[in-house]
Amino acid sequence: MGRLKTLRPSVRSLPSTIAYAPKDEQERDRFRGKQHWRKWYSTARWRKLRWAVLVRDRFTCQRCGKLEGNTSMLVANHKRPHRGDERLFWSIENLECACRPCHDGLIQREERASGF
Repeated sequence: MGRLKTLRPSVRSLPSTIAYAPKDEQERDRFRGKQHWRKWYSTARWRKLRWAVLVRDRFTCQRCGKLEGNTSMLVANHKRPHRGDERLFWSIENLECACRPCHDGLIQREERASGF
């Protein structure tokens, strides 16, 4: 008696209609690094805009009210996530001063929960 061969499916698999969802933080960071707008954060224009936001908000976190003298612990946070929208990215009205703990904790959780 002959061996049975595996039958090939008659219908090809369809591409996923679900958006890309990274499995963990490392994969998320790798994905984010490939986005063209990530380069904007390393420009002189961004550094100048960030400084203007920190001065305007008097080096005070707009979330928890903490006054921070160490500017490396402050972030110019986008109130509304820009997701590559150049107008939103460079708008000073869309930026606020946030301390790193608020930005990396509360704000990031809010963005992920809202689906942005």
